Parts: sequence; structure tokens; C-alpha cells
Amino acid sequence: MLLCVYFILLAANLGSEAVVSGSVEKKLASESCSQVKLKPADQCRNEEECPYQITIPPLTIQLPKQFQLLKNVMTELESMKETVRQLKSACLSCSLQRDSTETRNRGDGETTIPKNESSDIIREMQVKMSKMSTGLKNAHIQLKQLKGQVELFSHFNMNNVKEMIGQKVDNISELFIKSNGSCSNECPVVTGPQYIIAARDCSDYSAIKIMKNGVYKVTPDHRHGTLEVFCDMESNGGGWTVVQHRIDGTLNFNRTWSDYKNGFGDLRGEFWLGNDHIHLLTRTKDMVLRIELEDFQGVQEYAKYEQFYVANEFLKYRLSISKYSGTAGDALHINNDYNHDQMFFTTWDRDNDMYLSGNCGAYYGSGWWFNACMSANLNGKYYHKSYTGKRNGIFWSTWPNTPKVQYLTNGRHPFKTVKMMIRPKNYAP
Repeated sequence: MLLCVYFILLAANLGSEAVVSGSVEKKLASESCSQVKLKPADQCRNEEECPYQITIPPLTIQLPKQFQLLKNVMTELESMKETVRQLKSACLSCSLQRDSTETRNRGDGETTIPKNESSDIIREMQVKMSKMSTGLKNAHIQLKQLKGQVELFSHFNMNNVKEMIGQKVDNISELFIKSNGSCSNECPVVTGPQYIIAARDCSDYSAIKIMKNGVYKVTPDHRHGTLEVFCDMESNGGGWTVVQHRIDGTLNFNRTWSDYKNGFGDLRGEFWLGNDHIHLLTRTKDMVLRIELEDFQGVQEYAKYEQFYVANEFLKYRLSISKYSGTAGDALHINNDYNHDQMFFTTWDRDNDMYLSGNCGAYYGSGWWFNACMSANLNGKYYHKSYTGKRNGIFWSTWPNTPKVQYLTNGRHPFKTVKMMIRPKNYAP
């Protein structure tokens, strides 16, 4: 009974569904403690190396092979019970013989002393008791070690493990990106394979001479499946994967963190591809970002960044961007207060910006890599004409002829179209 209570307490500590080197099956709660069973889990040649199952209603716990000790101990207990029974019988017989002897001594004066036949049994019982004590001690040590291992595994959380692995991968990726984003020697020009099993981005379609704009399927990382993207195959050498497009203001860009994470809109119209997808596209290859803007006066300019990378969600889609060239001006790097490089992504419902007194995403009505707050915001509200007041529209502070000092009464410069697109750094048309 004490052994039964010990196992019940152990099962309670390990949890009703803990797995100890095997599986746990639920039994009917009405089974009693007297039904405790210890047996091999499977048929095997050498029983001492078999994993064992112990049934403690309502649980059946599969134990490692070390628990053969428990079976040996229980066998010794059964043997000891039989020995004690024999010893008790022998002692009773000895007592009767002594009484008979004393009676005879009082009657006829004889002094016959019976032989103590139980001495050998007592010594044998002492040896078995010693072995059993050692076995129980070893079993207790094994149970304590297994309990510690189960408690250690109970602290593991697979989500945390995945996040930690993702963080390590991203940190390694950034080390490569930070190393000037260039090869030790001149980067080789990639002309592309003749046959493609699965395109990783739009540039792979260019390699097989598909040069028409449209929606195509790409697989940046086979572990995350395939997605549809809009490919610009006709402008500036083609091979561009479009990640954002603004053309008419029909789509509201003041969206939640989840919307920006997964993407929204129509690939043939206005859309945001999704931060998760942008992360996968920029993780598998070193990417160049090209931003094209046009205002309502027909002025067209562009900004090109030779290094563009977006981290994963665990790192809040942190932006890494550098090496500007173009005609629109480097609005993403004005000064320390208005530098969007290394900024986290912010939306109205997820404040990750550097502005301590509020949420830039909520104030300006968009999701973006805000600092405290911005010198550029391509996801701002779409205005069809000049506006005044809060600068919450599409904004690029270095646009030609834009005043450096702007007041609330100044007219804000609206933009007719915006396009953000990426392709591999070593791409060759």
C-alpha cells in the first residue's frame, strides 16, 4: 500500500498527462489502487533491457528499462512475504517445542533443548532485506532524476523555440547584409538557369524570357508555400517583384498590424504585399529596392537603394536600407531624428516607433517604419489634390521644390502614383 501511495504522489507531481520515456493512457477512474501492475511494455529477448509499464489507475505510465529494478524489488517483496510467513510458522513451532520441553522438564527432569531451525531463514531474510534496501534506494534515485528531466521539458514552449531560431537566422542574415552588402570580389552576373522548377521571385521568370507584366506565382522559401505577386517585367530591365502600389486612392492603408503582416488589396490595383512575404523575399536573396513616384503635375522621380531587407515579425519587421541613388532624394536618411533605417514597423494598434509621447502610426493614419516620426511615408492617405493641416498623406520630404520648412497652413504636395519594387542585387536583364 505504501508503494502504491508513493507512485500516486509521483504521478501527481509529473502531471496527469506527463510522458516518461513513452506514453500515458487514461483509464477508468473507478479502478482501485490494488490493481497496480508492473510488466514489460513489449516482448523482447532480454527482459532486463525492456521498457516497463506501470499501471496506477487511472494511469498507465511507460517507464524506461532502468525500472526493471522495480520489478526485481517487487519480486523480492513477494519472496520476503513468503519468508516471513515461513519464519512465523517456524517461530510458532519453536514456541510449542519450548513449552513442551519445559513441561517435560517439570515432569521427569529431562533437559532436552530443541535445535533452532529458523536461524538459516533469518540470515537469508537479512540478506534479502539488504538487497531490497539497495534496490529501493537505486529506484528512488532513478525516479528523482526522471522527475527532474520531466520538469525541465515542461518549461519548453515550441513557439518560443521557433521565435528564437528565427531570431538567430535573421541576425546571421543581417551580418551578411551589414558586411557592405557586397562580395569580396566583383559579384558575378547571374544570367539565370534555362529551366526553373519554382521561381523564387519575378527575376527568375526573366531568366526564362517571360517579359510580360502580370500576376505570377513565386516560392521564396519552400517551407512557407507559394504566393502570388505582381511582376513588373517591362520597366528598367524587368524582373521586379512589386511589394506596394498606389494609383487611385480606392484602398485604405490605415490598417491593423495583422493586415500589414499578411498583406491586403488587389495585385492588379492598389495593394501591400505583406510584411511576412517581404521578409521571405529579402531573406533568400540580397535585394535592391526601387521606389517610383509621380505627382499630379506629371513629374516622375525615383529612389533606388542597393541594400534592402525586412526582418521577421519577432524582430518587428525591422527595416535595413542603405546605398541610395536616384532623382527623388534620399528621404529615408535625413538626419538622426528622421532616419528610417533600422526602424521597427508601426501601425495604429502596434506602437513600435521612437516617439515617446504617442503612436506615429495612429497619428498619421498608416503602417510604416516610423522613427519619431518621419521624413517619408508612402502608405499615407491618398489625396487627389493639395491639402493643408496634418501631413498624413503620401509623403516624400526630398521631392524636388518641396520647402524645407512647412507649416500647417502650407499646401501639402500630393502624389498620383507610388510603386515599391524589389529584385536581386546581381540581376542582369
